[in-house]
Amino acid sequence: MAVSPDFLDMVLELLEPLGGVTHRRMFGGVGLSRHELFFALLAEDALYLKIDDISRPDFIAAGCEAFQPFGGDKAMGYWSAPLEALEDPDVLAEWARKALDAAARAKIRTPKKRG
Repeated sequence: MAVSPDFLDMVLELLEPLGGVTHRRMFGGVGLSRHELFFALLAEDALYLKIDDISRPDFIAAGCEAFQPFGGDKAMGYWSAPLEALEDPDVLAEWARKALDAAARAKIRTPKKRG
């Protein structure tokens, strides 16, 4: 799940209009967050955005594909970004907002564990 430095830099530059996007390396890939919401990941020089039942139809309509790091039919809650989103910061911001909304909804449904 390696991510080249050039691809990481390109995605971060495209996401600059959102402001506050941070990244961290994890499991050979890179996770992207904004204001403590984990909304995207990079793997094999591809961008995957968080989805849920509300946003899934938009991703399907755009021809996006599920992130399946382990093969088979085991998918995570992340789908590829539309190709045009990687060419236009405004388009990517629109898709990233969908992912941020999905991450916010997931955070509301998942209460924090108490130690």
